[in-house]
Amino acid sequence: MSSYSHSSDSPLPSPAAQPGVPEYPEHQQQPQFALPAPGQWHYKPRRHFWENRTLRLVALFSVLALCGVIILALVRRQTGTEGFLVGLLLAVLPVPLLGGAFLWLDRVEPTPLRNAVFAFAWGACAATLVAILANEYATELLATTFTASDSQSDIWGATFVAPVVEESAKGAAVLLLFLFRRRDFTGIVDGVVIAGLTATGFAFTENILYLGSGFAEDQSYGTDGGLGTTAAMFVVRIVMTPFAHPLFTSLTGIGFAIAATSRPGRARRWLAPLGGWLLAMVLHGTWNGSASFSPLGFLAVYATLMIPLFGLLVWLAIWSRSNELKTIRTQLPLYAMAGWLSLPEPAAIGSMKGRGLARSAAHRAQGKDAARTVREYVSFATSLAFLRARANRGAAGADFQAREQELLHHLWERKAVAQPALTHAAHAIRPAFPPVYPWAAPPSGAPYGPYPQVQPYGQPYAQPYGQPYAQPYGQPYGQPWPQPQAPQAWPQQPSQPEAHPQRWGPRGQQVPPQQGWYPPTAAPYRDPRGGRHR
Repeated sequence: MSSYSHSSDSPLPSPAAQPGVPEYPEHQQQPQFALPAPGQWHYKPRRHFWENRTLRLVALFSVLALCGVIILALVRRQTGTEGFLVGLLLAVLPVPLLGGAFLWLDRVEPTPLRNAVFAFAWGACAATLVAILANEYATELLATTFTASDSQSDIWGATFVAPVVEESAKGAAVLLLFLFRRRDFTGIVDGVVIAGLTATGFAFTENILYLGSGFAEDQSYGTDGGLGTTAAMFVVRIVMTPFAHPLFTSLTGIGFAIAATSRPGRARRWLAPLGGWLLAMVLHGTWNGSASFSPLGFLAVYATLMIPLFGLLVWLAIWSRSNELKTIRTQLPLYAMAGWLSLPEPAAIGSMKGRGLARSAAHRAQGKDAARTVREYVSFATSLAFLRARANRGAAGADFQAREQELLHHLWERKAVAQPALTHAAHAIRPAFPPVYPWAAPPSGAPYGPYPQVQPYGQPYAQPYGQPYAQPYGQPYGQPWPQPQAPQAWPQQPSQPEAHPQRWGPRGQQVPPQQGWYPPTAAPYRDPRGGRHR
């Protein structure tokens, strides 16, 4: 059950009377649309005391901190102080690279910061502690039960026991977020990012243990001046395979992402996570078992299995990200038809280049505050597009209309600043009139004409074909729509654009905006997903 708190004398666009998700979002013209006062529009789900978010966060991170202290003591006892410091210094090297790659991949709709921090902390603290204790117990059990030698116990433990324990411990983080933050899984990218950050934290702590133990062993035996085993482990674990653990656990994350985006009642909602977890364990066991092969066999497994699978994972993640942008361009035109957005906006919001151009144009014209407003506007619009996509799949939840109204409210508050910048960016990346060349003119009688790029409330664009786009940033578009003309050859010398007041100068030059167009005062920014902003 949920409720909205807003002033009773502020009429809002009511949802459809019939139950379920309305086919089109309702919209009223701006003169009839009265907004509540800032700070009075908040979606507040009613929860019991034990469901309080603050209480859960404090308890969860307290447990993770306790696990971190225990794992720190265990690693330091096994490696010594010097070994721990050397291992920490070497193990931290791939963390910024891997973390930055996952965060870059997740720029379309960033994972909430609390989810990313939880995933990394779980992998570095809780999952590693469980793995160390379980692996030691399983190795001793194998040695006593099957009367195996120490080397055989190590090989069996690394091949059959460690994959099950470690992938289960890492996958628990993805499972918890799937159960309690399922709406944050909007596609395969989210599953890959969460699983990858968890595995990055796990590999960080594990590398401290292995590299520190190698350094302690070199110091004890004096091998090659104290760097032989440490150097070998550094090359294998840091240089050659820093992506190994993220690759394994990403299979589990992909399975949970498929389950989160599937319709209720489908068999793949539970088959996909189970299949991803099993594949992660099989791949992990194969890689660990290759360590017992000859050097040539180890390199053969690395070249024929690990590298191709890593390339396949990268391709899948990039393809999924392009699908997320396509989802934005597909879902947002529905709100543009209803009048909430201008027609060119979905093209700009569904393009990473368009987003950057819009922020740059707003920053040049209005400064940092306007650029931040555009970034917030894009974030809310992206969340709205994925919310509508989940509704189309039948997985939006009972609070769909409440969440949709809140997102539309935040968009309406920022539209005066963001819409001109996004319209400018849309024309920059996707011109309204496609170029026609003399050697590629349409055949006689073929339909030809400009694609209509209509502003909200029925105002069309009026830039004739062949003229460069010269409408200043922030100015309304109100010229009459030109009469259709026959296609002509591309002019040798393009005509000069109509003179307009200058709104911004060359890159780096700050030109004050025209008087009378300033950002309105908006309510304090609240991201309902708690995410980072691009």
